[in-house]
Amino acid sequence: MTTTAISRPESFSTPLLELRSGGQISREDALRLILCRDDELSELLSRARKAKEKFKPGAITYSRKVFLPLTNLCRDYCGYCTFRRDPTDPGAHTMTPDEVLAVVRAGEKLGCTEALFSLGDKPELLFSEMRETLRHLGYKSTLHYLEAMCELVLRETSLLPHPNPGLLSAEWIARLAAVSPSMGLMLETTNASLLASGKAHDNAPDKLPAKRLRTIEDAGKRGIPFTTGLLIGIGESAEDRVDTLLAIRDLHDRYGHIQEVIVQNFRVKPSIPMAQWPEPSQGEMLRTIAVARLLMPAVNIQAPPNLNAPYYEELLDAGINDWGGVSPLTPDYINPEKPWPHLDQLRLRTEAKGFTLQQRLPIYPEFLPNVINKPGLLAEKLSAAADDQGLAKLARAA
Repeated sequence: MTTTAISRPESFSTPLLELRSGGQISREDALRLILCRDDELSELLSRARKAKEKFKPGAITYSRKVFLPLTNLCRDYCGYCTFRRDPTDPGAHTMTPDEVLAVVRAGEKLGCTEALFSLGDKPELLFSEMRETLRHLGYKSTLHYLEAMCELVLRETSLLPHPNPGLLSAEWIARLAAVSPSMGLMLETTNASLLASGKAHDNAPDKLPAKRLRTIEDAGKRGIPFTTGLLIGIGESAEDRVDTLLAIRDLHDRYGHIQEVIVQNFRVKPSIPMAQWPEPSQGEMLRTIAVARLLMPAVNIQAPPNLNAPYYEELLDAGINDWGGVSPLTPDYINPEKPWPHLDQLRLRTEAKGFTLQQRLPIYPEFLPNVINKPGLLAEKLSAAADDQGLAKLARAA
């Protein structure tokens, strides 16, 4: 099986000429770039890195976080996921408030500033066991429980919550925005055919692209700083990758709320239905990141270093300006076989490419004023956490 499905163009000189003249990259041009020949790749990367340097020169950021798998029960069955569980599966677990606070307080001692909440999408709609767990905890739904845990972290610690709860209504976006400065939902792809039998999103109704785009747009209508991105190597074509990036660009052009675009690569795991699928190559990652940068020159572009080891620093050549969340305490529960790089190594490799490494908050500096100017506990906590550049105050050396 292959992850690209269109013929390679003869030349990509036209989109580069558009870049030189300051024009916006079109879909056709983006397709030429993402399928460039190997002998054209260095020129593409050079243009992408120059665009990054024009946007945020000299620095690469990251967020020092704790990863909180609030519940790994989920009603979706994605072909690439090892995180989700049914209630009777080994390892099925919903964290208690005491467990949440214990992890967050341990992270606080290590200089963490982000509490990343990851969880299955509305598991109580499928599992009576989750409904009983929520009843025992005293909450109507998983989202009510998430809201309470974000508020608990905000009230009792110095960390800032960043929830990734799946699909959200406009009401829930507003509720979670009151207890977290930012939130996220991966678009993953605009290709709805991946919900077909045997495909990556078979039996995963919450991965319908139209539903995910609606959540991202509803966040934009309310000016909520939002993280999204694409997942490459799950059966999509090169056109799909470009179309996914264009869909994100279109929403950001309309609402200006996309604080970060993640380019994430599928990694094979032995226990998943997609265990025999090919992983995207490093060249595909470099091309996709570079095109993301050129399509959105003034948006933060991130790629996870742990999923691109041992040569993750080469992604800096493609125009990323952020490494995402990296934890000195908790594993990547979504990809537990891929440990985070040690922060000393991350700093050294970043500096070897000519950049400084800076610790940010879960909300990017340029989005901070709109949130910090609203009265309430969230604004107070943000003011205490941010330095005069909007980065993490009193951050430990990376």
